[in-house]
Amino acid sequence: MTASEVERLPFTAESVRAWGAVDPRHRNWPVVYILNSHREVYVGESLNVEARMRQHLDSPEKRDLEWFRVVLDDTFNKSACLDLESFLIRMFSGDGYLKVLNHNAGITDSDYYNRETYQQAFHGVFEHLRTQEHLFQRTLPEIINSDLFKLSPFKALNHDQAIAVEDILEGLFADLEHGTSSTVIVHGNPGTGKTVVAIYLLKLLEDIRGHDPKEPIDSDSIFSDFFTPGHADLLKTLKVGIVVPQQSLRESIAKVFSLTPGLSKDLVLTPYGVGESEEPFDLLIVDEAHRLNRRANQASGPLNQKFAEINRKLFGQDDLQLTQLDWIRKQSTHTILMLDAGQSVRPADLSPETTRALVNEASLTGRIYPLHSQMRISGGQDYVGYVRSVLSDEPPKSRISFEGYDLRLFSDFGEMRRQILLREEEHGLSRLVAGYAWPWRSKRDKEAFDIEICGERLRWNTTQRDWINSPGSIEEMGSIHTVQGYDLNYAGVTFGNDLTYDIASKRIVFNRANYHDKKGRENNPKLGLTFSDEDLLRYVKNIYTVLLTRGILGTYIYVCDPALRDYLRSYFSTQLT
Repeated sequence: MTASEVERLPFTAESVRAWGAVDPRHRNWPVVYILNSHREVYVGESLNVEARMRQHLDSPEKRDLEWFRVVLDDTFNKSACLDLESFLIRMFSGDGYLKVLNHNAGITDSDYYNRETYQQAFHGVFEHLRTQEHLFQRTLPEIINSDLFKLSPFKALNHDQAIAVEDILEGLFADLEHGTSSTVIVHGNPGTGKTVVAIYLLKLLEDIRGHDPKEPIDSDSIFSDFFTPGHADLLKTLKVGIVVPQQSLRESIAKVFSLTPGLSKDLVLTPYGVGESEEPFDLLIVDEAHRLNRRANQASGPLNQKFAEINRKLFGQDDLQLTQLDWIRKQSTHTILMLDAGQSVRPADLSPETTRALVNEASLTGRIYPLHSQMRISGGQDYVGYVRSVLSDEPPKSRISFEGYDLRLFSDFGEMRRQILLREEEHGLSRLVAGYAWPWRSKRDKEAFDIEICGERLRWNTTQRDWINSPGSIEEMGSIHTVQGYDLNYAGVTFGNDLTYDIASKRIVFNRANYHDKKGRENNPKLGLTFSDEDLLRYVKNIYTVLLTRGILGTYIYVCDPALRDYLRSYFSTQLT
């Protein structure tokens, strides 16, 4: 494959006209181009780039851009150009230096002949644009490890996700046209990209709503058929929002939205914000819907009072059976829920009965969309099922190896910690996480240590806001509340003594005395619910499943209880130290 050339010229009618006459490839060859000012960037691909530039010069959105760059390569074809276009859009969005003006209508993950060779060459194009053209501020690894990249609305959809988005759009537009309400569920295991679908869908709807019909949409884009005046009219007055129950993830998504044209951080809502809104919503997309609360003791007295006030405001009475899901369905005509009941980690979350009823309802109406492809973990989609099976009462009959995935069980916590530090140096985004099996002493005494294992001393996370990227997080232990919904490259997971193994009954059991999440174990007198050890065992197993499914490249495991460590050795012994 030949080296790609990058040509640069001022974005004016005169320079484009003169440039177009120099080389036949400028008028008849597949290329990728970049338009930018000092604040904004637009990436495209075209077979006749000179004509495409004249169209952009007539566009009010693009005419103020200042520079035009084109990536030329004698080996380029349409598929390679679409792939490079998608790659550069995602990198610009993840870098955050320039605002990306593109729609996300056609960013999908499609294979084609010799793709791996082309993608290696794309890295060379990126480096030229970063070091010679100064269009990027961060390196490729820095971008890929950032929340801006991982939560970007310009992510490439896989086949499962693209089908779900297309079907959801078709159903939504039909409902809007006929004035009917709807509830949709996108269901999938950890790492299947539910959050990606939620963010992508909201950006796509805003792009359709704001699309200038004079601006051409590539007919190869899988969602191009939705960019019509009729669809835009249906969305014209649509009041939309995305609900994110977890504070840390909510703030990260809001940051991404504030940097994305067409979106704003005001679209990112708490369940309380939905309940208190004086105006109803036409559409609410709920990420991590399993983390919505039922009536339970909230984190503070004011929130308990607010829960009751919202119930009375919306339903005329403070019915204790009402949940935050009821608020959302009351306040929105159309609801899209990203759901995985296996990631419910506290008794205050929606009950299993509620989530089962939701799934049944969506199944009966044909509005449930399963995601199967594993987007996070390089070990493949079977890894999540394997982890859940290992922690269940019906474990696998034999150990499974996951080729290319760095899965290790350690007998020395200090060695696991040292290996995580090495992975942090090599790859970044490598963190220690654990079940809530130690009291949080350092919350009040900043000099105290919370966790001591094998002579190693650590503190719990000093912040719950974007802990993974916070200074000093590599020296701390993260809890479930800091990592749910996030990716890591490597996760060092510590099983505390909240889970032990009973040799006589041959099963994993819960030890209440060593479980220190107050909200995770308290009973619910408001609803007359008392949670047994068996009840809490389900939530704690879910916590460890979430922790064990954060690592993209690998998961390291240390287990405090010797009997549980011996039991898990049968399943996680790929590289035992």
